[in-house]
Amino acid sequence: MAKPQVVVAPVLMSKLSANAPEFYPSGYSSNYTESYEDGCEDYPTLSEYVQDFLNHLTEQPGSFETEIEQFAETLNGWVTTDDALQELVELIYQQATSIPNFSYMGARLCNYLSHHLTISPQSGNFRQLLLQRCRTEYEVKDQAAKGDEVTRKRFHAFVLFLGELYLNLEIKGTNGQVTRADILQVGLRELLNALFSNPMDDNLICAVKLLKLTGSVLEDAWKEKGKTDMEEIIQRIENVVLDANCSRDGKQMLLKLVALRSSNWGRVHATSTYREATPENDPNYFMNEPTFYTSDGVPFTTADPDYQEKYQELLEREDFFPDYEENGTDLSGAGDPYLDDIDDEMDPEIEEAYEKFCLESERKRKQ
Repeated sequence: MAKPQVVVAPVLMSKLSANAPEFYPSGYSSNYTESYEDGCEDYPTLSEYVQDFLNHLTEQPGSFETEIEQFAETLNGWVTTDDALQELVELIYQQATSIPNFSYMGARLCNYLSHHLTISPQSGNFRQLLLQRCRTEYEVKDQAAKGDEVTRKRFHAFVLFLGELYLNLEIKGTNGQVTRADILQVGLRELLNALFSNPMDDNLICAVKLLKLTGSVLEDAWKEKGKTDMEEIIQRIENVVLDANCSRDGKQMLLKLVALRSSNWGRVHATSTYREATPENDPNYFMNEPTFYTSDGVPFTTADPDYQEKYQELLEREDFFPDYEENGTDLSGAGDPYLDDIDDEMDPEIEEAYEKFCLESERKRKQ
């Protein structure tokens, strides 16, 4: 069966918009399946083939394991130029940062392609071009964190995608050792700084989501290097709770995060054996952390087949982000004089964390 002629189309942002009518074409899942079985013969351009596969994964994330190998093989026969590789990176990046719930799947896809795409032009291989694309957004982090609501929302999507990349993008050394990308670790630290430096409620929600996702892994990595970055982050949170002009709900959300960190990020087993685990002596090094819990108290990790759905449910639970929508809108009636003067009673865990913060802050100020 002859391979279709490669026609590299420019990336059209309108096609990547979730609001565009063509984003989820009618019956695209069945069309994708038929064309997929025919070896992408029905697709005139790389862009259309890749976008349809991304839409298919968005709709059916469970198909990743069974279809990713064939997808990569098809790309190896199609992505043969620098421009085609750049376009592939852009399509995946846009899907991962514009479609809800796709950041985790997008990071997994990026990891697989970084190890299985054969093209490696002078401009950089897939992983290098992906990190360059992320750096473009990273360099405007300070402006984005203080931008308008639309700009901040786009920035938050990038931040969470970078967090997923840090957890899922594996770097294999010449001796076969598997590690994470240290450059992403540094980037996440600076992104947290940008968010806490502009303590608007939606920025704080993004920071909490990022730390819930990556906090345990980041802290373990910093401790191994003898760094105190997590302590510094907790200090930033203390400053926000005590001094920043953010909402009461925002402050309680931060205190709940502090309480989570105090419990070793919710990890059940905090033994010395666990802390000393490395990629060399623990085959599950990247799969057994962090541990989350469903609304029924059932633990799950990134290794769980239903991780994406369970994690999204976790983020949307009201007890994690009380009275807030995804865009940071306060739903508790802010500005209502009958509500503003009421001091809601904190639960014991949050009250204890708050008192600890106050005492520690007072002690430092007297020194």
